[in-house]
Amino acid sequence: MEPTSAPRRTRVVVLFGGRSGEHGISVATAGGVLGAIDRTRYEVVPVGITQKGQWVIAADEPERWAITDGRAPQVPESAGEVVLPLTVGVSTLRVLEPGQVPSALADVDVVLPLLHGPYGEDGTLQGLLELADVRYVGSGVLASAVGMDKQFMKLVLAGQGLPIGEYTVIRPGDWDRRRADVLRAVEALGLPVFVKPARAGSSLGVTRVDSLDDLPAAVEEARRHDPKVMVEAGVEGREIECSVLGGRGGARARASLPGEIRVTDESKHGVYDYEAKYFDESKAELTCPADLPDHLVKEVQEVAVRTFEAVDAEGLARVDVFVTPDERVVVNEINTMPGFTRFSMYPRMWEASGVSYPELIDELVQLALERPTGLR
Repeated sequence: MEPTSAPRRTRVVVLFGGRSGEHGISVATAGGVLGAIDRTRYEVVPVGITQKGQWVIAADEPERWAITDGRAPQVPESAGEVVLPLTVGVSTLRVLEPGQVPSALADVDVVLPLLHGPYGEDGTLQGLLELADVRYVGSGVLASAVGMDKQFMKLVLAGQGLPIGEYTVIRPGDWDRRRADVLRAVEALGLPVFVKPARAGSSLGVTRVDSLDDLPAAVEEARRHDPKVMVEAGVEGREIECSVLGGRGGARARASLPGEIRVTDESKHGVYDYEAKYFDESKAELTCPADLPDHLVKEVQEVAVRTFEAVDAEGLARVDVFVTPDERVVVNEINTMPGFTRFSMYPRMWEASGVSYPELIDELVQLALERPTGLR
């Protein structure tokens, strides 16, 4: 009797890098995932996207993609380019080399897209994967786009009856043509305000403004990342985060124990900025689980799941809220592809809730495999 061959492992394309300003964090996230994913269950194909948008074969070496000496890793340019076919039923990644016949790289079962910011987290990549009829981890086109654009995120959340802070939007051209109107709108919010790019993450370009004299510089800093700028009224309260994981088999999504961020370095005006998040943990204190009474833990979790449902998110999301001194829970934002390094708050909150990093990756992949592409 001939021995039976072992079943083929599910092939997972770990996709990372990208054209946004969060390229390096995406790469570092991939390093963590590559080191933790269960190789007995999954065959992993790492594919990087360079800062120019080229898809390339990436090294399956987790330590190569780690943040070292305060520097984020980058996907290097390559002569060869990885191409994803858009024909339904054809899921073979191919490699194009100059002067060579295209060669097959791998048949794709599911894509784990670990990209943050524009051209990855905003629905554009999700649209490409939908066109290619390839299953993928995380939210679809609409939820990703809404989650990326803070203006429309707030409109959707408010429309679903969720509590949000006051804000105004400076659209492209407003600052140059209608500055007096913009200043009046910002002044009406009261001080301090937080000025940020409307469609960026990782706290890139975010400034706390305590005087209207400082507003022009803050707007220009935000516009370096996005021509549309969001100005939010300051909310007095504790910064609390909560991880959400999409439900399996039609079950409702579930929330982790909440975590808390407290800025300890005031040199950046009290903002939990890009540097504090990824390069200097001394600037912020991260507590997980957050020290909250049971009734507030439950309320934060319920608001987080309602926020997830409001934008029609899938798979995973991190919901950031404020808990005010009078115990109101106010939604700040939802991140449909949150930071996912082993030390990021999203997996840390699940770790505190009894789900390990490898188990979390496994559940996300399984959720993606259960979900079809297209209308659902």
